[in-house]
Amino acid sequence: MAAALLLLLVPPVGLLAALAFLVRPRGARVPLKGRHVFITGGSSGIGLAMATAAAREGARVSILARNTARLEEARAAIQRDSGRSDVGVHAADVRDAGAVARALEEAGPVDVLVCNHGVFVPQELEKQDVEEIKWMVDINLMGTFHLIKAALPAMKARTRETRLPGSIAIMSSQAGQVGIYGYTAYSASKFALRGLGEALQHEVITDNIHVSLIFPPDTETPGLEEEHKRRPELTNIIAGSSGGMKANDVAKKALDGIKSGKFIIPCNFEGAMLAVATAGLSPQSSPVMAFLEVIGAGLMRFAALCFQWNWFSTIEGYYAKNKKRE
Repeated sequence: MAAALLLLLVPPVGLLAALAFLVRPRGARVPLKGRHVFITGGSSGIGLAMATAAAREGARVSILARNTARLEEARAAIQRDSGRSDVGVHAADVRDAGAVARALEEAGPVDVLVCNHGVFVPQELEKQDVEEIKWMVDINLMGTFHLIKAALPAMKARTRETRLPGSIAIMSSQAGQVGIYGYTAYSASKFALRGLGEALQHEVITDNIHVSLIFPPDTETPGLEEEHKRRPELTNIIAGSSGGMKANDVAKKALDGIKSGKFIIPCNFEGAMLAVATAGLSPQSSPVMAFLEVIGAGLMRFAALCFQWNWFSTIEGYYAKNKKRE
């Protein structure tokens, strides 16, 4: 309602000009060439695709994962596809703050940190083991804290030294924008990253570091294959209609967003609509995107209510049908 009244009072050009004044933080270009890009979960999937793409653009890439053999295979693939020999590999579990700190010290100061690690096991909360829930939270959330804490001091020194903007990119998920049946624990771990990112951006903007949150949909990775084996039937019904993406396509969208200093990085059309619908109080550096958020907020809320109606109707119908079978 407020947005509609504002549009009646202010012509679109005037609103756009006002938004250009209001948006924060200011837009920035984050170069990759000649800089150190550190990527977790870099031995496969989206992380490997991002590392390869960054190396092709002239970045010195370091990747972190748990499995040493897979890291060496990934290093060889990145070297082959990018022609760069200076690919660093670091074996550590992101749940181990000490191991993460040692890996970052070994890698050297980072210009662009990509927290791409993550695990996902879908199941209804009542049926899911508490240790499995804790495992997801420890990796997805606490692992991100460990990385940022370890990397920040040297990152701040680097931006002062180079006078170039740095970046901390956090891989969330569309399940970190909207809750879905069977994703209770996973969504909790991914929604938390939003709060982390929003508050962190306030803390590091004066150090010329830009925070980005990436929200991919289902992506064709080895992890997705494992997830499908555990998905509840209702989750498949509700989420199965959402289109998936290839890891290389997500990597390109993610890197383009990082280089543009975007806070929210959607990866497809559905993600862009979710970004508008869930904009809330998040930072926004683009006047055009801010304009779309202002004018689209009411429409997106209506669309969200339609989706929720459909999902609740599906859940009610599913349980009613199964009850009759008992």
